[in-house]
Amino acid sequence: MKIIILGAGQVGASLADNLAGEQNDVTVVDTDDALLNELRDRLDLRIVHGHASFPQVLRDAGGNDADMLIAVTESDEVNMVACRIAANLFNTPTKIARVRADEYLRKGDDLFSHGGFPMEMHISPAQLVTDSIRRLIEYPGALQVVDFAEGRVRLIGLRAYYGGPLVGRQLKQLPEHLPGIDARVAAIYRRGRPLLPEGDTIIEAEDEVFFISDVTVAPKIMAELRRVDRPVRRIMLAGGGNIGLKLAQAMEGHAQVKIIERDRARARMLSERLDRAIVLCGDAADEDMLTEENIEDMDVFCAITNDDEANILSAMLAKRLGAHKALSLINRLSYIDLVEGGIIDIAISPQQATVSAVLAHVRRGDVARVHSLRRGAAEAIEAVAHGDRDNSRVVGRRLDEIDLPPGTTIGAVVRGNEVIIAHRDVVIEGGDHVVLFIVDRKHTRAVEELFNVPPTFL
Repeated sequence: MKIIILGAGQVGASLADNLAGEQNDVTVVDTDDALLNELRDRLDLRIVHGHASFPQVLRDAGGNDADMLIAVTESDEVNMVACRIAANLFNTPTKIARVRADEYLRKGDDLFSHGGFPMEMHISPAQLVTDSIRRLIEYPGALQVVDFAEGRVRLIGLRAYYGGPLVGRQLKQLPEHLPGIDARVAAIYRRGRPLLPEGDTIIEAEDEVFFISDVTVAPKIMAELRRVDRPVRRIMLAGGGNIGLKLAQAMEGHAQVKIIERDRARARMLSERLDRAIVLCGDAADEDMLTEENIEDMDVFCAITNDDEANILSAMLAKRLGAHKALSLINRLSYIDLVEGGIIDIAISPQQATVSAVLAHVRRGDVARVHSLRRGAAEAIEAVAHGDRDNSRVVGRRLDEIDLPPGTTIGAVVRGNEVIIAHRDVVIEGGDHVVLFIVDRKHTRAVEELFNVPPTFL
């Protein structure tokens, strides 16, 4: 695909890294020469210096024949106008914009229709991160939780603990522990290296295990792999920005929420917008303040300011003072490997959430959803099977007949409202949604090819 990325910041760079590495023709536009040159030196792509919403700049970037435009500059207005220009002047087939301000996202205003700012998708990073944290709070002990098939199928990554009922046992013994409950272990990472699961694979303590199941039975399967964490009743949020506000609004009806905001005017606004949450004006890295607010009683501490270093330090301090679990929002991917799994339990990357949202539009074939996992090294995708046995390499075939690329596992098949966990004798039918885990992202293209059918069929 010929793709134009507007904005060479952290999100734009992450997208360029993902898309240029898959043999797409990528052009990045920005006004910052230093950022552009750093990308050009590192990746195989074109750069254009200029204002992202100027028509001539878009022409110079190849707007006349681009397949996709992704606008992720720091300005919502520039992103929206660029999509409008791409639609009006170049008839670009797919337009995606990052829109962060809630005022543009209000339901009923219908700004993003073809009569307003035409685009196939608008991304709200704050909402994506909020949804991600909510799922992690819903499943205490999980490292990553993602949904497929409109929430009917859930992929959960967790670390197996000493004493878990299934730890030290073979995977084929899972049905003995959970009679009547079906699930599939999609991947295992042992000391950071992927291990393709088989029936005789033995789960070891400290393994990072990804399993796929119907959303209704996921908690019971988690209990087999680790000790059951206590339900989340008390949450402290460090940072009252868009994410902090959204998360407090989402959780204050289910748990006791305290939110710490340094700016007094912002703290006052938060107190007016929230019904039950307690708003504190102060520094989340103030040890005396955390102690006074009983940090040792908190089930979850979330550091979600715009400052990576402040988030890391406040999360480490909260954990040292007794918080049961510490989550930290981290923009720099290089920081995540340094801190996650140590004092800080989970590092959350807004870039990876944004990349996952975009990738479904980039994948060839009919791909309904994509989730980038393990800092972009792995992927889980939901692909739709089309055709019949004569023109498709998957339809009409049992799962054990399908020649999957190395390190690829089929976890579940969704047929209408029915969730079918993948076993060897399951036969894929036309229209099925197939959930796959790909250990190495370099094999994603081969998976896409599996689900492609001749254009004459479509």
